[in-house]
Amino acid sequence: MKIAHIVLSIFALSVSNGLCETRSAFEPGKIWLDNNGVHINAHSAGLLFHEGTYYWFGEHKIEGDAGNVAHVGVHVYASKDLYNWSDEGIALKVSDAPNSDIVKGCIIERPKVIYNAKTKKFVMWFHLELKGKRYAAARSGVAVADKVTGPYTFTNSFRPDNTMARDQTLFVDDDNKAYHLYASEDNKTLHISLLSDDYLQPSGKNVRVFENRMMEAPSICKRKGKYYFIGSGCTGWAPNAARSAVADNMFGPWVETGNPCVGINPENKMGPEKTFGGQSTYILPVQGKPDAFIALFDLWRPKNAIDGRYIWLPLQFTETGLKVEWMDKWDLSFFDCPTQNVSKVR
Repeated sequence: MKIAHIVLSIFALSVSNGLCETRSAFEPGKIWLDNNGVHINAHSAGLLFHEGTYYWFGEHKIEGDAGNVAHVGVHVYASKDLYNWSDEGIALKVSDAPNSDIVKGCIIERPKVIYNAKTKKFVMWFHLELKGKRYAAARSGVAVADKVTGPYTFTNSFRPDNTMARDQTLFVDDDNKAYHLYASEDNKTLHISLLSDDYLQPSGKNVRVFENRMMEAPSICKRKGKYYFIGSGCTGWAPNAARSAVADNMFGPWVETGNPCVGINPENKMGPEKTFGGQSTYILPVQGKPDAFIALFDLWRPKNAIDGRYIWLPLQFTETGLKVEWMDKWDLSFFDCPTQNVSKVR
């Protein structure tokens, strides 16, 4: 026991002195330490690139199965290189007020933040379930801030377009129009909704896609005029096979292109049929590298929520859709070879 305390003390001292090892690669599924030597606590991530810095927003978890509801709020980290992240604190805190929609003990999932160039506001949307209601509320929550790291002020929650909303993401197109993608109708059908100019509410224009497909965990990107989508089936915390789709227009029609995953996660022996043990959450465009996108997945551990891991893998574009190939370790130089990210279907 004394030896363990000495080791921990030495480690803490090295971190405080800035000696914590600098990362230069991604290692999917491994413990990912921040600048304080603590495993990054930002699950079901959404990322924003703003003024030369990446910001990673996600659910802050606590230990045990109690961590599957919100006790703290939405955590945010910052990075210049995507490998090394500094803890920027809690962007959105849960409330202690018993009548608040985001009172401690509610469920806050899949927070995503976008910047509105007209209003100069940072806008956060998230899936919200009211305390004690499990997944019956099926709402979207909205919060705003003047500074990217917050603090974010909760504005309200509602059912967008007067329908239930669970797993969700946001996407800002080239024309600065923003879209809200969310699982609806008891997860049977995905909805895509154009947001108002201030990004704070639905505009009233929306479509239903992937009808009766039981689709959740939406993520999206745009490349050369086409929209690409990765999602999953609905099996709770348990992993299932990823799905992908492509469209020429945000509102569709969307054509499914199958499971993009290739390879095996050696830690859990899970392959494409279980998405390496993970579930999709976001597709990140890499700044300064044309055609460079990273597919982000969460490896859930609901019995000890704080131990959830992150799977980041390069997204490759094929003749018919997408490919996400397992790699034990990789770095951004992967995208420097033009044949890597425009590959043939295996």
